[in-house]
Amino acid sequence: MKKLTTFLTGTAAAIAMTAGAAQAERGSDGHLNILYWQAVSILNPFLSGGTKDVEGSSLVIEPLAKFNEAGEMVPALVDEIPTVDNGGVSEDLKSVTWVLSEGLMWSDGTPVTAEDVKFTAEYCMAEDGGCQQVANFTDVESVEAVDERTVKVNFSIAKPYPYGPFVGAQSPIIQKAQFENCVGARAPECTEANFGPIGTGPFVVTRFAANDVIELEANPNYRDAAKPAFATVTLKGGGDAASAARAVLETGEFDYAWNLQVEPEILAQMEAAGRGELISSFGTSVERINLNMTDPSPDKGADRSTVEAGPHPFLSDPAVRRALSISLDRELIVEAGYGETGRPTCNILPAPEAYASTNVDWCLTQDIEEANRLLDEAGWMPGGDGIREKDGVRLSILYSTSTNSVRQATQALVKDMWQQIGVESELRNVDAAVFFGGDPASPDTFQKFYADVLMYTNNFDGTDPEKYMAEWLCDDAPKPQNGWLGANIPRFCSEEYDALVKKMGETAPLEERQALAIQMNDILTNEGAHLPLVHRGDVSAKSTTLNGVLMNSWDSELWNAADWTRAE
Repeated sequence: MKKLTTFLTGTAAAIAMTAGAAQAERGSDGHLNILYWQAVSILNPFLSGGTKDVEGSSLVIEPLAKFNEAGEMVPALVDEIPTVDNGGVSEDLKSVTWVLSEGLMWSDGTPVTAEDVKFTAEYCMAEDGGCQQVANFTDVESVEAVDERTVKVNFSIAKPYPYGPFVGAQSPIIQKAQFENCVGARAPECTEANFGPIGTGPFVVTRFAANDVIELEANPNYRDAAKPAFATVTLKGGGDAASAARAVLETGEFDYAWNLQVEPEILAQMEAAGRGELISSFGTSVERINLNMTDPSPDKGADRSTVEAGPHPFLSDPAVRRALSISLDRELIVEAGYGETGRPTCNILPAPEAYASTNVDWCLTQDIEEANRLLDEAGWMPGGDGIREKDGVRLSILYSTSTNSVRQATQALVKDMWQQIGVESELRNVDAAVFFGGDPASPDTFQKFYADVLMYTNNFDGTDPEKYMAEWLCDDAPKPQNGWLGANIPRFCSEEYDALVKKMGETAPLEERQALAIQMNDILTNEGAHLPLVHRGDVSAKSTTLNGVLMNSWDSELWNAADWTRAE
């Protein structure tokens, strides 16, 4: 498959976008059809960790600043990024002050104020709120509305990187008037607000059917009177990655299709039809297998897959975790499912390059003999059917992931590799809309983790990994008390790791921050919190008639949808 995307950067991009804006008229390009085969479940990213939900929301609600296609922070609802040099970040690094752009309006015609920004922090930081993005607010002591347009974020410690709150698609601003009665435990109950947020983005929700379709129209109060070029948008969900690719590349039914985790040779054949083109970029996405550190047995009742259930019957054994990792042929997994858009990795933090560790490259070499030796030494011996057991516990794994042809092919490969070391696997796949949906009532979400291992991809906004690495803090594990919305999916817990997270939050020199992030990455891999498999390139498709798309692995792929136009 040919390498896809050529990015407009620097002056050339600015000239092209300015020229397009000068010729545009809001709504002049008619209707836009977008296909996310993992259907959007909710339009409030504070209540979902699913990428599809974050990206769907980004058409409607926005942060103060975004990350562009090069990973650079750029203003959205402000005119200037605060820094120490311009006085926006205090000399002691304990506060950051943002000034909203003048004249900002919510889509309902009311003014956006600092009170909305302050409220957003209070909403996410509220006890029992289950905010999925609470890591963005680590060390926030208070948020002040200094005046109508000025908001000050105060930290309890010096924060060399103060851009966690309100930056990137995972941390947008929500309207106080709409959500003020939805704080804390009431947050999931506010269906009308969660399904139809009032926003500042280029589009407004006109109809939302969870796990199916979103209908939108141009925001009449969007800050640029010439944008968006599209009058209406349909963001359809459902199907699978292959059918999504076909709908753009072969049939032309859709203008844009996201997350095409499809065998590379199939994508190349589809692209040859000439109706669309593939676009891709590498960011921080890693396909990984998470290992459940807690007991997922149904007989644990309400404590199932929580710390209260106790340690996992066999994944709590370091020898088992190491054997599962080194039995995998990551090169084969990449070759079979990803081609040029994947790279074998042992890192949960594969990029930017300065943060990529080489200390855990031991996992890149498959070693079935050593894996068997480790299990023998740990007392896990083969039974009559070849499956290892110890003290009545069998190495039998329930292996769950979302429904997708590449993922099911990977499951089959992994099952065979684990069979070679006396580990059996039951394969389960769940519809992506449910798996990533975040519904606290569903037993099949990745947050519930009612399985032994889970496989999926995750990443983070921007290029600084501080808030991302905070996702593995002991107290951020999903549980009933936080609505199953914690970010620490494997329920990993290490005092050493927690201390490193805290230290990174207090460390300014870039080289030291890089060293700390690498150390945390190495702990997660060496301890076997998860088994990193593939550093994934993000692959989507766009119609040949769609202009202005800048593929972005550092923020929402829809980050600049306001600039998209229809080619004449």
